[in-house]
Amino acid sequence: MSAPFAIVEVIGIVAGRQDSAYLNFFNPRLPKFAGAGVSYPGAYGYRLRNHFGVDQLERACSALARNPHSRQAVLQIWDANTDIPLADGSPTSADVPCNLCSMLKLRNGKLYWTQVMRSNDLFRGTPYNFVQFTMLQELLAGWLGVAMGSYTQLSDSLHVYERDLENVTSRIPLDAPTSEDNLLLPKDMSDSIWSSLNKAVNELIAPGLRENDIVDIAVSPGTPAVRNMLLIVAADSARRRGYDQLANDLSGRCTNPLLSLASKRWHERTSYRKLDNR
Repeated sequence: MSAPFAIVEVIGIVAGRQDSAYLNFFNPRLPKFAGAGVSYPGAYGYRLRNHFGVDQLERACSALARNPHSRQAVLQIWDANTDIPLADGSPTSADVPCNLCSMLKLRNGKLYWTQVMRSNDLFRGTPYNFVQFTMLQELLAGWLGVAMGSYTQLSDSLHVYERDLENVTSRIPLDAPTSEDNLLLPKDMSDSIWSSLNKAVNELIAPGLRENDIVDIAVSPGTPAVRNMLLIVAADSARRRGYDQLANDLSGRCTNPLLSLASKRWHERTSYRKLDNR
């Protein structure tokens, strides 16, 4: 999986975004799977924070803070008005949400998260889903001032496509380091940090960026976790523009060994064409 793209997806979810350009920059193949256009109608962040006329993250946090025993904190992504197939059985769009809902519970000072999916590609989708929703879980746990409970994912159709069978059935032993980064932050601080990350993503996809521009964007005064995420994303922006040495330098500044390893392995398997002719 692409660690930079996984991070960018989460930043977009927290920001409630639906536009496609920033995602397509970090994953140019995405339109092949989710359709071409200026927006993705099934974008999880937009569904959670804007689509239904209520910011579900804010509402769930407020509800659980006042009633820790509630079993009604359910975040809705699926919308029957737009997502059920047409009468002839064809999909309503190329980007119909795979995730249906999230169920949140507070128990013994911990936030537990259950994610329900209708369809789940084990090889190409599941790793990103784990990142997306466990990071949202950590975000909300920080808002609530509680610890992290378990994360459970239920997939009604968990599948692997034939083209990916070799990747799924092969196994390479790997001693992965542990991440010590922490996103359990009070809401005011959290909002400020995620807003700055969203701003940085917009800056990193701008055309014509030079190396010093990327360095200026990548230097963040935030927490270690925020700095590490931004360094990995900025390194990917640099590499996609042909600034390979800068990409290596930025990745090398990341102090999260697990994130560094994931990024390194991804870049070793991929090659990018230059976006600028210099």
